[in-house]
Amino acid sequence: MASVAEPRGTARAKAGGGRRQGKGPGGGQPGRGDLRRHVEAFLRAVHRFPRRRRIYLLTAAIVAVLCATAYGQIRLNAWQGDFYDALAKHHLTAFVHQLLVFVAIVAGLLTLGVSQTWLQETMKIDLRDAVSRDLLNQWLQPRRAYQLAWAGDIGDNPDQRIHEDSRHLTELCSDLGVGLLQASLLLVSFVGVLWVLSERVVLQFDGQRFNVPGYMVWCALAYALAGSWATWRVGRPLIPLNAERYAREADFRFALVHLNEAAEAVGLYSGEHEARRDLGHALEETLKVMRRLARGLANLTWVTAGYGWLGLVVPIAVASPGYFNGSLSFGDLMMVTGAFLQVQQSLRWFVDNFSRIADWRATLLRVMTLRLTLPELETLGGSASRITFGRHPRGHLALDSLRIQLPDKRVSLTEGDLEMKPGERVVITGGAGAGKSMLFRAIAGLWPWGSGQVLLPPPEELLFLPQRPYLPIGTLRRALAYPAPAEVFAEAEFERVLQRVGLGRLHSHLDEERRWDKQLALDEQQTLAFARLLLHRPAWVVMDDPLNALELARRSELCGIFDQELAGTAVLAVGRTTAAAPFFGRAVPVIEEPDGVDFRLPQLGSNSP
Repeated sequence: MASVAEPRGTARAKAGGGRRQGKGPGGGQPGRGDLRRHVEAFLRAVHRFPRRRRIYLLTAAIVAVLCATAYGQIRLNAWQGDFYDALAKHHLTAFVHQLLVFVAIVAGLLTLGVSQTWLQETMKIDLRDAVSRDLLNQWLQPRRAYQLAWAGDIGDNPDQRIHEDSRHLTELCSDLGVGLLQASLLLVSFVGVLWVLSERVVLQFDGQRFNVPGYMVWCALAYALAGSWATWRVGRPLIPLNAERYAREADFRFALVHLNEAAEAVGLYSGEHEARRDLGHALEETLKVMRRLARGLANLTWVTAGYGWLGLVVPIAVASPGYFNGSLSFGDLMMVTGAFLQVQQSLRWFVDNFSRIADWRATLLRVMTLRLTLPELETLGGSASRITFGRHPRGHLALDSLRIQLPDKRVSLTEGDLEMKPGERVVITGGAGAGKSMLFRAIAGLWPWGSGQVLLPPPEELLFLPQRPYLPIGTLRRALAYPAPAEVFAEAEFERVLQRVGLGRLHSHLDEERRWDKQLALDEQQTLAFARLLLHRPAWVVMDDPLNALELARRSELCGIFDQELAGTAVLAVGRTTAAAPFFGRAVPVIEEPDGVDFRLPQLGSNSP
């Protein structure tokens, strides 16, 4: 049995109303050191993947296909010279032969292209599997999902980073990685071809004929460098703009989800006008960034589109002196032009993909910043001392000199050393906002900041009940059995516990998949949590006012479980008043002391991920 059966809400929820850290590591433009660390973190995630061998094999297969494609492109370029010479010399037989050669070359390139597409798309799937599972593994380490909410802006919308951003990142990694490799192979292949062909380009100046070694290569390099420099200068602002856009998109999405979950309350308050204003503000913040991004992309298009149009005539223009002085045939001119275009296209890869590279860096920043932050949550609240957790030697529950450190106060108990024996019932009391729920989370280990010691019984004997029970997505049977698999319990047990708590009508719906957290009212969910108790029959229960949505008579009826079916179960509860004290053997009030601590996440990189 899990020690914390019912986690509270999402990581977005801020417990205790504590203050948030200022601007966190969720946006902005990474420096070279950050970029290197983020790339290394991505590669480590892939290397830890259990099926990494498959990714390595796919990579090797893609390299082989790209090498074969580069060879095919060289053959196609050489074909151009023979084809256009046959055309210029009116040789019909040679012309028909070259058409057949063309069909054979293109058939091979088509096969390679289809193979590359399948390999590349499969690579995207495997990379997403590796990165998403690595993030989920880190996020769902004990207590991290809850503590992430206190880490500043990085704690906002982890679902967006794990789901959408990781998908986008792995797709960009595959597309840009394959594109860069292909461009590099074509560059290496055609630079040599173009260098050799440059010997045929004889220039003439002042009556003198001469040849410049690698003339066409230098022209292609100069043209590509000019375009790359202009693209970098104009497109550099797109990197932080893309990062900001993803952050604003995530905020807008969260606002929509939040409103959808609270639609009933908004309707009861007639608060549609305020909701429209809030959503409109979130949308406008998103659109502001998109407008700035649109202007940046438009400016970048002046460079990239102009570069592309000029590229149609630049190779012919620089090779034309050789053609007009007779050193190049028409076929030679076409072959030189084709090789120039291949070299120039390889060199202009940066120009054509700058906006996607900016998008990649922004997405890498969002995803890997979360990945690097998660292990560092252990250092969150470094100025505060830590509570010591352990196993009680006699299987009891003890709170020794426990003091909870909150951002605005400290919370302790009037009994400095509280020890419970099996079967005892103790209630911790205090007014609203006194810190009782945070004390509950501290006992569960979710809130480690404070001092003193928490000694717990064996985890398989202990169950925690928060105010709002957790109902996982799926069937009602699975929600009732959580955190154990539904197969552990017999059908008769499900029926018995539902009948006992007054929810017998739900027995026929056990195998229906619904959003049960939406389908059931809060009082029904809290009642279902007690049916879950009856299934698991723990020896110890720690609960945070789990029946506050029920009427007093219904509460007494459900608490009767501890006098009958669970008569030997020890209960530690928190409540607002001592009204429930007669059910418990003793009541222990909380003490509030004003003295908070500032929670700050240290500079990333202080710990290894």
